[in-house]
Amino acid sequence: MQNEEKKVEYLELVYDLIFVYIIGRNNSLIHHVQDGFISGSIYLTYLVCSVIALFIWYQTTLFINRYGTNGRLEHIGIFINMYLLYYMAQGTRVDWQGYYARYNVAWGLIVLNLAGMYLYRRRVASKNAPWEMAQITSVARTLLIMAGLIFVSVPVYYATGLPLSPLVLVYGLIDSIVSRNVNQLVAVDFSHLTERVMLYVVFTFGEMIIGISGYFEGGITLRNVFFSLMAFLIVVGLFLSYGFFYDHIIDREAYANANIYMQIHIFLIVALNNITTAMEFMQEEEVAVIPKNIMLVASFLVYFLFLFLLEGFAKKKEQGNRRLLGLVLLLSLMFVGLMVICYLYPHTSITVSVLYVYAMFGLVYWFRESIKK
Repeated sequence: MQNEEKKVEYLELVYDLIFVYIIGRNNSLIHHVQDGFISGSIYLTYLVCSVIALFIWYQTTLFINRYGTNGRLEHIGIFINMYLLYYMAQGTRVDWQGYYARYNVAWGLIVLNLAGMYLYRRRVASKNAPWEMAQITSVARTLLIMAGLIFVSVPVYYATGLPLSPLVLVYGLIDSIVSRNVNQLVAVDFSHLTERVMLYVVFTFGEMIIGISGYFEGGITLRNVFFSLMAFLIVVGLFLSYGFFYDHIIDREAYANANIYMQIHIFLIVALNNITTAMEFMQEEEVAVIPKNIMLVASFLVYFLFLFLLEGFAKKKEQGNRRLLGLVLLLSLMFVGLMVICYLYPHTSITVSVLYVYAMFGLVYWFRESIKK
């Protein structure tokens, strides 16, 4: 028997719209330049806020994936969290210290609301689906503990100055590992999850499309046309590489580890956001040349490294291609070497970047064709 494929509901698409705003707010953090580049503390704030947003999105997606019915209470819970996410977004600032309570109270209420949705489902499962009880109870308990820790962190911060709420993410990660066997009691619809994650990646690309709009400003000169075309080709190449993996390589019908799949995408999404920022920095003279080139190169490397790690979710006949990974490593080393040589020459460096992006896409395409033979 084949399970009916779970469809992405209209509610989920509406919910994702708030994360378009969240992505923009998080990216705004790393546009603050100090002494020629981003400070370490600001970048850490960006990473924490990005992971928190992804955690909320993922937990909501998992609930809908396993237990969603598109019912009224589900709608109410989602819309409440959308409203609270606005408060979190407004607290996403470089001077976050003055918004610590606003941000964390909203985050705690969101997590508490998610726990309430699970507890309501537990009530239903006790009568109609008792095999779901252990998994629902485990997740609800985890979310309640996390909400409590978030709320406690607020008075602790104002008493001691220690922002402990990011440690809640560490607790959540450890718990997901410890509770792995319990969570496997209720299967994830992997096809639905991959589609949902793909949509989040598309929103991230949307932010990149907006980010490169600066390349099209000014008069129509040979220089402006060249750089705008190169920037556009980079976005297209990155998108084609991910899209080809999603459409032709990933086995969306598999029974796979959803947590690992999402963790890989955390790196992919952060890398895409960093590529967007680095490309914007390339046009800004007040940003130091070496740091912004390092940021661009490192972001490309992280993106393609974790993109090719998705090979682990490919169809069985497509797994384990060591030759592919060797070529990825070789081309990446060549890319780094060329960028080190020509980082002072923007025309050359952006051309090298375009060639690298399309070389990686060529490997994706070659990989798919080679396993078809």
